[in-house]
Amino acid sequence: QVQLVESGGGLVQAGGSLRLSCAASGSIFSINNMGWYRQAPGKQRELVVTITNDGSTNYADTVKGRFTISRENAKNTVYLQMNSLKPEDTAVYYCTASIQYRRGGNYYRHWGQGTQVTVSS
Repeated sequence: QVQLVESGGGLVQAGGSLRLSCAASGSIFSINNMGWYRQAPGKQRELVVTITNDGSTNYADTVKGRFTISRENAKNTVYLQMNSLKPEDTAVYYCTASIQYRRGGNYYRHWGQGTQVTVSS
């Protein structure tokens, strides 16, 4: 069984910063892509950024230059540093990871429970 546990959300004023963390635990042999998505009230879940296990990243245009993703493979953890936050960044942020349970097995996508980020104007 695999769990993704997020932390670091909260309330911040516009222009401020937050750092989200997501740690994967359980029956893990390997993790491929990790990343962050978000869902604002009344909207669909959208990509924020992903990172491969060799460090290649893919950012949504709306967060480029403000958000930075990183990962610690030894800790099965991914981070999201969010700077210059705007009210439109307000959403529930979800961590995701593609996880292989055993050598040669398939990768399965897992999601965290979500963490609320609220940016006040």
